[in-house]
Amino acid sequence: MTTAAGPTRVPQEERTRVMRARLLEATVDCLVERGFAGTSTTLVSERAGVSRGAQLHHFPTKNALVVAAVEHLTEKRGAELAAAAASLPEGPRHTRAVMQMLGDHFASPVFIAALELWVAARTDAHLLAAVGPLEQRVGRETHRLTVELLGADESVPGVRELVQATLDLVRGLGLANTISDDTRRRVRILDTWADTLDTVLKGPA
Repeated sequence: MTTAAGPTRVPQEERTRVMRARLLEATVDCLVERGFAGTSTTLVSERAGVSRGAQLHHFPTKNALVVAAVEHLTEKRGAELAAAAASLPEGPRHTRAVMQMLGDHFASPVFIAALELWVAARTDAHLLAAVGPLEQRVGRETHRLTVELLGADESVPGVRELVQATLDLVRGLGLANTISDDTRRRVRILDTWADTLDTVLKGPA
């Protein structure tokens, strides 16, 4: 960046933040495209357009890089859900829109990246220590958001379990979608479940 007085120096702190963000975004992209086993620090640095030396300075090992990416991915998933929730329509199709939002989220690239980390963490204690607490945080926030969007009263017996079943359903549909495109079946299932939620939560029309 230049001004009339000459080039403007970008503060070191800002350059570091931008470089780290590029590396973490590249890590998520690699997890989606190549899986955990196929993700390497070399591939990440190439994709991020960052020198190998600079990458090693910030993240000296793959585990250090992936652990940092876990938190980055947690923030990204939360931001995407919040943005989608803010644009939901009101009216008679609201519950269906909530289900579509959740279904889309659990079929999105950020969910696929998270899924790769879950599988890897099952046999990696160090990674599990990072993934476990953050995944619990995502779960709590997603549950809270779903309760709010559905207007669910969890003081009513069975309603909390219904919300949990809803999230288990969309998570399972997202998992099925990683094997093959499951869009048409997912739409039918989510439509049916939206009707079920409206019947239980709102009562007969």
